[in-house]
Parts: sequence; structure tokens; C-alpha cells
Amino acid sequence: MAQQDTDQQHAGVLPVDDEGYVIDTEDCEEREAAWRERGTSRPITVVGNPVLHKECKDVTDFGEELQQLVADMFASQRTAEGVGLAANQIGVDLKVFVYDCPDDEGVRHVGVVCNPKLVELPAERRRLDDSSEGCLSVPTAYASLARPDYAEVTGQDEKGNPIRVRGTGYFARCLQHETDHLYGYLYIDRLSKRERKAALKQMAENEPRYPVVAND
Repeated sequence: MAQQDTDQQHAGVLPVDDEGYVIDTEDCEEREAAWRERGTSRPITVVGNPVLHKECKDVTDFGEELQQLVADMFASQRTAEGVGLAANQIGVDLKVFVYDCPDDEGVRHVGVVCNPKLVELPAERRRLDDSSEGCLSVPTAYASLARPDYAEVTGQDEKGNPIRVRGTGYFARCLQHETDHLYGYLYIDRLSKRERKAALKQMAENEPRYPVVAND
């Protein structure tokens, strides 16, 4: 049920702060567990699967089917020990991702974003962080990738309410990574040809620690 606290001036699932961004750091354990316990873990699609390499469809129906998908995504994310998961990573062609991710201060963030769009940052706010990045859809492979250390995403929550999410450091990387997924981009698509080849070699030489969908 959507929150009804009119003092918040927000009818969404999560409360918002004074600047209009969702407060996704409260009751994280309870909220994540409530989703996950209703869900069924699904295997992860891997690079090469067509659903990962095209823009997903917009979410237009915020009914029970979407709620079950989100629950399955949280369950799948926990099985794979990930910090973010896009719907196409379990084979569903819809613009929705979930996250359970700490920022660089160790603060945990848990939430759902449908139809996300990254907010373009002015040049003066773009400070790049060249940290290592991995992906559940490119299992066992990691590579350094420069991304802004701050990110904002607009979209809708799982009930269709408009939301704004922001993050720094590792969480900022997560928001950018998962939004990329829903527009058909994997992090390895942002690497040089040599780095991409090296990442795919890492993946080929190791076994994933969670169930994956083999590409035919």
C-alpha cells in the first residue's frame, strides 16, 4: 500500500527528504526481506543473451505482476550475492531494477526504480572514480571503469509514483550500472576492445557461483 502521510507531501512507497529524494536507508533489512521472501530466485542471463543487448520496454502496468517480478528480482539478487539487478538480467524485457547497495560511507540503500533516467550532471559536478566494476551477467570478470562518483536517477517506484534517487561512490556506480542495463548496455561495452576481451576471457576461465542461463 502506498504511504498516506500527507505531511510528507509524497504518496509514494518511501518517504522523501527536504530536497525530494527518496529516503532508501531506513528499515532496509525488513524491506529487503519482505520482498525476497515473497519471491522465487531465477537464474541470471549472461552476456550474449539478446535481452541484455537492447533497450527494454517501459513499465506501464504497476499491478500484481510487477510486484511479483520485483520480489523475484530481490530473491535472485540475494542468491547471486549482488548489489543491484535489472529485470533483463533474469530475462524480463522491462525497465525496472532493484538495489541493495552500500555507499562509500557504508550506509545501506534498498529500493526499486522503474523507467529510470540518469540526470545529466554539469561538468563541475563530474568527478570520475576509476574503481573496479563487475556484473552478475559477466560472472567472475572485473575491470576498472571510470564513472562519476555521484549519480541521480529519476523514475517511478513499484506503485508508479514519481521518484528521485541519488547516490555517491559505490552506490552511484550501482545506479549508473543498472540504468545502463535497461538501455542495452553492459559495463564491458564501455571498456576498450582489449579490456573487454580480457574481461570475457576471465568469464570463460571461471565458473559462476550462482545459476545462469546458458546461451544457445
